[in-house]
Amino acid sequence: MLEIKPRPALPAQGLTIAEAAGRTGVSVHTLRYYERAGLVVTPVDRTPGGRRRYHRRDLEWIDLCTRLRATGMPIRTIRRYAELVTAGPGNEPDRLALLESHRTEVAARLAELRSH
Repeated sequence: MLEIKPRPALPAQGLTIAEAAGRTGVSVHTLRYYERAGLVVTPVDRTPGGRRRYHRRDLEWIDLCTRLRATGMPIRTIRRYAELVTAGPGNEPDRLALLESHRTEVAARLAELRSH
């Protein structure tokens, strides 16, 4: 039976980079890299002292990026997808085409692996 566990609530002020790393399962270095590489769709919130604070939307987006990378999507393609999302409504067909193209590539790789 599938059990869905509720996600722990986030503090209103958000999470530190170390806490976000723990929640997402990626390293602090990876979180900084995702931000530098243009993969994050919203600017990461900062404290008055300049420290990063991650909120639910940030964590969900990082989770998506991590899953796309796990399927073999190149960083440049994730960046393009992030650019489309950041641009806002009106480009949904482009987003869908990007994801469908990747799905086709993943399916072809799976078929090749099965044949071996």
